[in-house]
Amino acid sequence: MATIHVDGKDYEVNGSENLLQACLSLGLDIPYFCWHPSLGSVGSCRQCAVKQYANPEDTRGRLVMSCMTPASDNSYISIEDKEATEFRASIVEFLMTNHPHDCPVCEEGGHCHLQDMTVMTQHDRRRYRFTKRTHYNQELGSFISHEMNRCIACYRCVRYYNDYAGGTDFGVYASASRVYFGRPESGTLESEFSGNLTEVCPTGVFTDKTHSERYNRKWDMQYAPSVCHGCSSGCNISPGERYGEIRRVENRFNGDVNQYFLCDKGRFGTGYVNREDRPRQPQFRNGASVSNVSVDQALDTVIENIQGKKVLGIGSPRASLESNFALRELVGQDNYSTGLSQKEQNLVELAASIMQTEGVYNPTMREIESYDAVLILGEDLTQTAPRIALSVRQAAKNKAKEMAAERRTQEWLAEPVQRIGQDAKSPIYILAATQTRLSDVATGEVVASPNDIARLGFAVAAAVAGENITGLDDDAKAFAQTIADTLKAAKKPLIISGISLQDPAIMEAAAQVAQNLGNAGLTLTVPEVNSMGLAIFGGLSLEQAFAQDYDTIIVVENDLYRRLPTAQVDAAFARAAEVIVLDHSETATVAKASIVLSAASFAEGDGTVVSQEGRAQRFYQVYDPSYHKPEYAIKESWRWLHAIETGLQGKAISWTLLDDVIESVAKNVPALEAIRDVAPDAGYRVHGLKIAREPRRYSGRTAMRAPLSVHEPKQPIDIDSALTFSMEGYVGNQTPSSLIPFAWSAGWNSPQAWNKYQDNVGGHLKGGDSGVRLFDRLQKRPARTFVAPTPVVTHPESFRLVPMHHIFGSGEFTVKTPAMESRIPEAVFAVGEQDAARLNVQDGQKITVKSGEANISLPVQVIEYLPTGYIGYPIGLAPTVSLAEPVSVAVGV
Repeated sequence: MATIHVDGKDYEVNGSENLLQACLSLGLDIPYFCWHPSLGSVGSCRQCAVKQYANPEDTRGRLVMSCMTPASDNSYISIEDKEATEFRASIVEFLMTNHPHDCPVCEEGGHCHLQDMTVMTQHDRRRYRFTKRTHYNQELGSFISHEMNRCIACYRCVRYYNDYAGGTDFGVYASASRVYFGRPESGTLESEFSGNLTEVCPTGVFTDKTHSERYNRKWDMQYAPSVCHGCSSGCNISPGERYGEIRRVENRFNGDVNQYFLCDKGRFGTGYVNREDRPRQPQFRNGASVSNVSVDQALDTVIENIQGKKVLGIGSPRASLESNFALRELVGQDNYSTGLSQKEQNLVELAASIMQTEGVYNPTMREIESYDAVLILGEDLTQTAPRIALSVRQAAKNKAKEMAAERRTQEWLAEPVQRIGQDAKSPIYILAATQTRLSDVATGEVVASPNDIARLGFAVAAAVAGENITGLDDDAKAFAQTIADTLKAAKKPLIISGISLQDPAIMEAAAQVAQNLGNAGLTLTVPEVNSMGLAIFGGLSLEQAFAQDYDTIIVVENDLYRRLPTAQVDAAFARAAEVIVLDHSETATVAKASIVLSAASFAEGDGTVVSQEGRAQRFYQVYDPSYHKPEYAIKESWRWLHAIETGLQGKAISWTLLDDVIESVAKNVPALEAIRDVAPDAGYRVHGLKIAREPRRYSGRTAMRAPLSVHEPKQPIDIDSALTFSMEGYVGNQTPSSLIPFAWSAGWNSPQAWNKYQDNVGGHLKGGDSGVRLFDRLQKRPARTFVAPTPVVTHPESFRLVPMHHIFGSGEFTVKTPAMESRIPEAVFAVGEQDAARLNVQDGQKITVKSGEANISLPVQVIEYLPTGYIGYPIGLAPTVSLAEPVSVAVGV
């Protein structure tokens, strides 16, 4: 700690920080542009100037840039000094010389850091009267709009895109007043994290193109604290709604999880919520005939049809814990299925079991950035858990930080640390089935079959334990020994694995390496937002459920055709007298239903989910759809299911609030007891007020409903949470982290307002970050020893399929999002060069793969790196098939 003296007052601060960060953490406002908590200091904008004095007697002082000056003990500074304030005002005026002053038409207006800082410096006169410099803008793809004339050359964009996110197709060009930030030529930004430019940029140079199509100001959107449903990472988001549509998704800061950044899948992949073909009312279906019915008619029919029948309940890893529990209560534990195939269920349960093993530590996403050696087994993280991949990319920089620390250079000095480190990186080893997007930071990357990856992983574990490595050739043994030696020499080694290659031996190898090291972290990825929650919750697999006798099937938020081969699902449905589906999207399973109950998406309902880290988090309803369209009858699945259950029993509804369901889950599922602590209950208040979902300047409520009535009705009442569908509530930094709908503070309208919610700028939220880590609370299981698998022998006449994932193409709902269409690749079979020569096929030529009863014909893409005897299968872009057995291949014309 250090004591600094600011304008005559004494403060205790973290002496390892710079003065800008220290003052912001104290709540003292200093304007800035180029500095960012995650990017460090470069001192390029000169906006954060303060007066520094040598001692209390010094009356002259000197101007320093607070972002480049350490907060050392007994520092004497002044923020309010006249020379400092005039200097800051002159810098803003200089930066605004060529700025177009187009705030009324700029999409960043009201959300703009430049506006905030201009007001903070009291710059309100434009004296420049000459021709302004202008630029041509670029077409950057379907996610980002480009308006270079607004640029103030703060360099944040290029530092984030290249240095932080590892992009290679973006840069800074020209010089002086003509400096230009963009691609070498127009074209889609290739980085999977490009959307963060919209929040990193302090002006309106980079804006959200998906929001442009239906634009409104930030203050005219209604928000809710939410969790991204794109994968299992558990990133926090703030979805914004207007007119009953999701208009924009912004990052919601969580110091333990995503911090300031999202992947493009999470930011732009929610367009499916606005689709017109969604079931927004209960429906009776008979083939292609679809008729909308009332809630009462739908419930009465369902209750009548299943009374006295044996009902099979199929849950889902994309549904909340509450909805899965309500389904289990309706059908009984013996008739409840998780909605996972047997293979996937075995894998996620193995992951959950490993995470509860004695001596295994599961780091947070932020902690991943602090590890100094990483081994990735079997995961192309950028495709399966992209935000974790971004954290691994930061871990690669720890070597440079270590070298800088030896030279007494603070790690927040971005340019000196980069110069000292040069190309030095912390060791990262990747064993995957194809070349990954982290290749550029990898010390070593091996492309191998899932079986070989597992065996090599076990060889590393043996080498760590000092045992002899057997069953591998000399090169593989040497490589395994090198990895083992590197991990043992590291202060904080990390092992990352997951289920994407569908081979349990890979995760077992990862666990064995972590256990043998003793001081290692272990991260295991799973596919969906609540996969880990269902692994803890338990239930039958789909195959086990379909092996029973049943009369009716109820499917909750699950497309079974993505879980099992088509013939298998068709046969299961054919045995049922009735198929009832609750979902928020039109799917192949919904098309087979006789009754569809319109379930809420994450934007229209509340619920709890558990991330791959084991972090239970709650998402909240963003808006009430019936407020804009009274005919809509969209309800959380647990509400539908509880109404059916009480109707069957002739009882009154007992779950009237979300808190009632949470309490029932906690009482009946001991492993999930801690979900009570995820967020405050519905009775929570700040100064007697509920928390407002809408900013103070929200407008247009009467106009929005004018086509229905010129009289503004009462706002919807939210009985389930401490949030209110209104601006009439509390807005401020005393809001508990789990209930913050959006970031705003007086004078801070941009995403930089998160500073005001943090205990230390760039650190963690006041009162702790959102979520409860369940594995920290569950009883640990004894460590066990895993055994390496036997080698899989490939045959010349047959092939094996290996899963190939794509960040935009493999998700169930990204393919339903219009903005994603141009980013989804063509469905192809990937074939290695040797196998392509053996089959005599070339790029674009079709082959047919026969797997069980399915014949799938797709074009071939020949890639350099793919194990011999394996064909890459595009998960999510082709029909579901079994990947366990060898397949035959026929070459088309």
